Amino acid sequence: MTLLGQFALWTALLVGVWAAVVGFSGRWHGRPELALTVTRAVYALWGVLLVAAACLWQGLITHDFNIEYVASYTSRNLPSYYIVSAFWAGQKGSLLFWAVVLSTFASLAQWLTPARYRTLMPYVAAVTSSVVVFFVTVMLFASNPFQRLPFTPPDGNGLNPQLQNIGMVIHPPMLYLGYISITIPFAFAIAALLARRVDAGWIVAIRKWTLMSWLFLSIGITLGMWWAYVELGWGGYWAWDPVENASLLPWLTMSAFLHSVMIQEKRGMLKRWNMSLIIGSFLLSIFGTFITRSGVIASVHSFTQSNVGYFFLAFLVGTAVLSFTLLYTRWERLEADVQLESMVSREAAFLFNNLLFVGIAFSVLWGTLFPILSEAVRGTKISVGPPFFNKVNVPLGLLLLALTGIGPLIAWRKASTANLKRQFTWPALTGLVVLALCLVTRMSNFYATVALTLAGFTAGTLFQEFARGTKARHRMYEESLPLAFGRLVARNRRRYGGYIVHLGMLIYFVAFAGYAFKTEMEATLKPGDSATLRSPFGHTYTFTHVGISQFEQLNRVVTQASVQVSKDGKMIGVVNSEKRQHFSEPAPGVRQKSFEPSTEVGIKSNLEEDLYIVFAGSVDGSEEAVYRFTINPLVLWVWIGGVVLLVGGLITMWPGGTIGSGPSRRTQAGYEVQLAGAGSK
Repeated sequence: MTLLGQFALWTALLVGVWAAVVGFSGRWHGRPELALTVTRAVYALWGVLLVAAACLWQGLITHDFNIEYVASYTSRNLPSYYIVSAFWAGQKGSLLFWAVVLSTFASLAQWLTPARYRTLMPYVAAVTSSVVVFFVTVMLFASNPFQRLPFTPPDGNGLNPQLQNIGMVIHPPMLYLGYISITIPFAFAIAALLARRVDAGWIVAIRKWTLMSWLFLSIGITLGMWWAYVELGWGGYWAWDPVENASLLPWLTMSAFLHSVMIQEKRGMLKRWNMSLIIGSFLLSIFGTFITRSGVIASVHSFTQSNVGYFFLAFLVGTAVLSFTLLYTRWERLEADVQLESMVSREAAFLFNNLLFVGIAFSVLWGTLFPILSEAVRGTKISVGPPFFNKVNVPLGLLLLALTGIGPLIAWRKASTANLKRQFTWPALTGLVVLALCLVTRMSNFYATVALTLAGFTAGTLFQEFARGTKARHRMYEESLPLAFGRLVARNRRRYGGYIVHLGMLIYFVAFAGYAFKTEMEATLKPGDSATLRSPFGHTYTFTHVGISQFEQLNRVVTQASVQVSKDGKMIGVVNSEKRQHFSEPAPGVRQKSFEPSTEVGIKSNLEEDLYIVFAGSVDGSEEAVYRFTINPLVLWVWIGGVVLLVGGLITMWPGGTIGSGPSRRTQAGYEVQLAGAGSK
């Protein structure tokens, strides 16, 4: 099967080069049959890469340890569901995964894009094929997933213990899908520049693709936070790790684009800015891949150092030069139709929103690159830790939260005083009520107080928008309030789905504010000994050490410590935390290799706070255990915010215009006018 896999990769290289050369040449203009062959080449590229992926799957499933990649990331005692994650757990497999998924998206783009964009599609095919060719080239000449060993070991090394978590079955693919799908909007942007069709058409063509890419990145980042929280044992979910930052960067620029693109659609402004954001987002996705594969940074998320990083660096620099040079040659065609009329307008709010997103992205990029640059210039790597990122980005994030509440309240073009008074009254009162509650409860953290106040203001804005729209439908169609609400969202999915996404982000901010009040302690306990810790919400928790047990499970030896927990004197259960020693076993009873121990955290969650218990080890092999007890407020709301954001994103992307029966389009148009008058437009 490895020979077939190698043959498929070489075939993919030839087919991809052909599609790229013909697509970029422009010889298909006026020759529909040649344009059709470019599209068919994209489908063929997808087919041969599927064959290559099937060959690697065959090796993983059958434990063909003569394949170096299979031997490095699987073992005979690895649970079958982790064999799935082994496909993308290593560098070589993840490169093949990237190429297969990108060719899939490229084929879908060719198949699903309406015929009115046919003049763009060969260029789109050329761009996507070029990116696929790059990944295939890296596999063939630097990181081949079908490389064979000179001998066949009896067993493989197995999967890194920290990757043996259900989150790693889902998190990397989601993040990869977000990274990869950015290529499609980038391909349409380059195609629009090459075809000199820089009107709003290319933006309409990529609307669902950009939303999908942003949504995949959001899911991947949230799942990554969850994995870090439950698996790494340090008590948090975001540490400004370089690889975390690399995933955040394209999310920030894509978020900026999704807001600013509405100004271009509505007012014909920010054409150059939007084109730059799409190009920048794609480059940042490649940058993130370079960071994880170059070995220039140390991270629990990154792959080992290899020469693959040089390939990505060259591709990143070359793509940036070519893309921005092309943008420069079309600069005059991207002139705005109108100018900003007032700083008190929705256009201005979106502009400030974009500046904040890009400002945060720049600070994250600078903090991530600074250790690398300092080592290159001075020979000494100066680390940049969370204090820098928090000091810069927390104020910017709070301003962004404020604009989330302000933006929907301001009219387009220019807001009148009467409009501002009518729109801001209730949201402002909501924010003031929350501020009063924070002051009454003597909340000591300044940033947390500001975050909760702004969250109250933004919540008031969102509630007002939904309430006014629902009441307008209720009055016009005499629908029940629940039915009016459902049809309001169904018939205005982009607008109200976006508001639900904003609600998810609001929940994130509230949860992040709660994390500022975490409390923790360490204790060494003998069986029967207890430790007490008071939570920020005023509860008193008592932790009583029950004992330590050891047993063998699946592919690991487990040392488990048990703690009995009581809350305000009432027993709430037993929480277990584990130290695991993973091993490979080529023959019954023979352990060939052991890995470093991993930690399984004991977590007990409710809507207020998480109990986070880490068993650090026993004292001299006795029953005496060393624990770290942490109380993390509002952590469950981080995951709830992720679910709300996902729901809002799916509503925004959902095809079609209506759900169920409803009024005619003419009547609906009249409703839209009334809704605009009732709301902020």
